[in-house]
Amino acid sequence: MANIHPLADCKSRDIGENTNIWQFCVIFKNAKIGRNCNLCANVLVEDDVIIGDNVTVKSGVQLWNGVRIEDNVFIGPNVTFTNDFVPRSKQYPDHFEKTIIKKGASLGANCTVVCGNTVGEYSLVGAGSVVTKDIPPYTVWYGNPARQKGYITLKGEILDMAFKDKNGVKHEIEGL
Repeated sequence: MANIHPLADCKSRDIGENTNIWQFCVIFKNAKIGRNCNLCANVLVEDDVIIGDNVTVKSGVQLWNGVRIEDNVFIGPNVTFTNDFVPRSKQYPDHFEKTIIKKGASLGANCTVVCGNTVGEYSLVGAGSVVTKDIPPYTVWYGNPARQKGYITLKGEILDMAFKDKNGVKHEIEGL
């Protein structure tokens, strides 16, 4: 059973076991949220959003229609998603762009993910960065616009562009 704070406005019934939804969250009726997730205070989840298992969404995040979050993703506080390239008041597109955050990825605080992009498996986007294109798996990106600055191992060790860690030891990442 999910743990939904009494001060949350949660309309969805498609919420996995052991998921925590904290105060002042707004969860729309058709949102799908997996098991063992933690949605901190002041998170909004629209109808056409799918969240996998073991996902952490920190405070102040709005997940707009079209966002897909796979398992084991970390979304830092105040991460911003978009879903419309040309937003206009009271004018809605025929469909909202899809944004996919692949399994194991981490998005740092206050980063922005422009719609239509995919953030690859186990990648890391630094705080305050602006994602304007697809992020490959196992890579580290930061800046505005975000640019690749290195790689990251499955265990979370940050590597430079030559696949070396802070001690100068070269690593291999399977599949790269």
